[in-house]
Amino acid sequence: MTKVEQITEAQETVAETSVDATVEATAALVESRESVATTEPVEQPPLDLKAPELYINRELSHLQFNIRVLEQALDERHPLLERLMFLLIFSSNLDEFFEIRVAEQLRQIKYGREAVGPDAMHPNKLIERIAEICHATVERQYKILNEIIFPALEAEKIHFVRRRDWSEAQRDWIKTYFEEHVVPVVSPVGLDPSHPFPRLVNKSLNFIVELDGKDAFGRETGLAIIPAPRSLPRLIRLPDELCAEGDNLIFLSSIIHEFAEELFPGMKVDGCFQFRITRNADLTFDFEEIEDLANTLRGELHSRKYGDAVRLEVDNRTPEELIGFLQREFSLDEAQTYRVNGPVNLTRLMAVRDLVERNDLRWKPFSPGVPGKLKAEKNIFTALKQSDQLLHHPFQSFGPVVDLLRQAAKDPNVVAIKQTLYRTGVNSDIVNALVEAARSGKEVTVVIELRARFDEESNLHLAARLQEAGCLVVYGVVGYKCHAKAMLVVRQEGDKLVRYSHLGTGNYHSGTARLYSDYSFLTADQGVGEDVHKVFQQLTGMGKIQKLKTLYNAPFTLHAKMIELIQREARLAKAGKPGHIMVKVNGLTEPKMIRALYEASQAGVKIELIIRGMCRLRPGLEGVSENIHVRSIIGRFLEHTRVYYFGNNGKPEVFCASADWMERNMLNRVETGFQLYGKHAERLKRELDYYMQDNSQSWVLQSDGSYILNQPAEGEEPFSAQQALMDEFAR
Repeated sequence: MTKVEQITEAQETVAETSVDATVEATAALVESRESVATTEPVEQPPLDLKAPELYINRELSHLQFNIRVLEQALDERHPLLERLMFLLIFSSNLDEFFEIRVAEQLRQIKYGREAVGPDAMHPNKLIERIAEICHATVERQYKILNEIIFPALEAEKIHFVRRRDWSEAQRDWIKTYFEEHVVPVVSPVGLDPSHPFPRLVNKSLNFIVELDGKDAFGRETGLAIIPAPRSLPRLIRLPDELCAEGDNLIFLSSIIHEFAEELFPGMKVDGCFQFRITRNADLTFDFEEIEDLANTLRGELHSRKYGDAVRLEVDNRTPEELIGFLQREFSLDEAQTYRVNGPVNLTRLMAVRDLVERNDLRWKPFSPGVPGKLKAEKNIFTALKQSDQLLHHPFQSFGPVVDLLRQAAKDPNVVAIKQTLYRTGVNSDIVNALVEAARSGKEVTVVIELRARFDEESNLHLAARLQEAGCLVVYGVVGYKCHAKAMLVVRQEGDKLVRYSHLGTGNYHSGTARLYSDYSFLTADQGVGEDVHKVFQQLTGMGKIQKLKTLYNAPFTLHAKMIELIQREARLAKAGKPGHIMVKVNGLTEPKMIRALYEASQAGVKIELIIRGMCRLRPGLEGVSENIHVRSIIGRFLEHTRVYYFGNNGKPEVFCASADWMERNMLNRVETGFQLYGKHAERLKRELDYYMQDNSQSWVLQSDGSYILNQPAEGEEPFSAQQALMDEFAR
């Protein structure tokens, strides 16, 4: 049995939720309708589609997604360094899960404000279940790293050199590095009444040190803390001339372990052990008290680093008395403590990408395609007048979106540009074009969502740069995150103003456009342009809801429209006509939409859902959801498109949107949804079919909340949707 098989077999129960209880409760719910045996037919009451047994817990479903990401580290079809990246992405995802999702449950418990979702799982029970799953999964992660990934990297001559293996020459170089780079910036803290336990930053690497002896002042405390400077890299590459072959890397933690005693002259270090604290990093606001959102946000960002502790990670060699000391210091219990067999800050290992040049161990590079009409016609305004353009990133280039702004910035006939920004960069091509446009005298309006989680600081700097350039910058609507992806260019053509629009499912970020799958729709349709204009009016001004003719927007019309279309498919099915729904989103959690899907399934509608992450809906329940099939695609690219397809009795209606089918998107955010027609609608359906045909990177959701990897049947050819799209569009 291989290491992969051993680790998989040993941990095969990690992803299970309470299967037996769920199956029993659901079966009882269905059987209750059939349990009355009488000679006369009795009309049974309809199933209660609000019953908790019909819903998967949101947070546990979120964990399932993270586990599917970790599984990619075991997929030998992926290049080795990319398998390592999947393992590290799992760490990054888990960090955010604790910072936001776990922290919220603990906050509810702390303040006695426990709230339950449609699954009715109490926060106390949920925290217990999360701990069970996370402890087992983190143990598995380190097994994969130590027993599979590290040995495979070693075989490729990528060495993580242990202290015991340092040569004399290497040790001399490392000591010099310690003296020149570490000592000047590190600040060890001896613990005593005048030096209380330091306030440690969220997710920072730290060491707890056992000391023996007295210092210069005669103090004998026995304990000290070494916070690893955040300015220093966690991985350092040894000079090639000091190594026999390959790429040789050492951990900063190894350097501090080796030379810790030099930070405490005259004292003996009896033990040095790394640990890391994860804190509540969510930002909360009392919107009624906010006068200036930007200033309020600046004040809150600092507190994010020092929120309540929610998780303690320690080296598994740390003595129990020291672990107990840390637990008491951070008010954490055993369930919140993770003893790990390796570095506690795995996410920082992503530096391997910059330190090791091994293209043979990475994804094969490709060039995104560009539609022929956009290639042939250099003036994008002329091209869009001829035909709308639908782009599927990263298989097709994000360049035309940037080109629209660049040409608009230079075109003397362009009089105004309006743009939403959610996640982007301060110095991105998009922002540079907006700055150029403003400086050339055009009216540039930018709606920046300052509260895009973990991009708040970047967005504050972005807002400042745009304001300095002369852009009108607004922050959307207090209480509603602006998640819409919209751009409007107004151009003087003869005696009239013509609008050009871009609507998308993803962010205006050239970097993520190479990593995330998203759709971009570019059009000169004046009806669309008028609606986009109205959306910007709602965001920048004040007034009643404006009626849109071609678009649907949250929080006003999008949710109701989707419910209406689901119900239409149900009516068609009840009338004996084919009902068909296909939805591809990142999350499905909104209870009303789930109930509508259940009702459509009961009516006989064929429902195919491609849900990358969280999914509260339970498929395959007899009498409820046996017509619903749910799958998740995990592969080279992060699936990020939002597409809604409704069969409509042979006259399909197809939409793209910025919104997932979640409460926050449909009810508490500003979102845009837009319908596509003709060849674009046909193309979207064909690409949805690709994802439903995928038998290589798709995971099928079971009614108990677990996922099973879809694999080719005997004699069936492997098919990957992402690869098919690359073959079709990329170069």
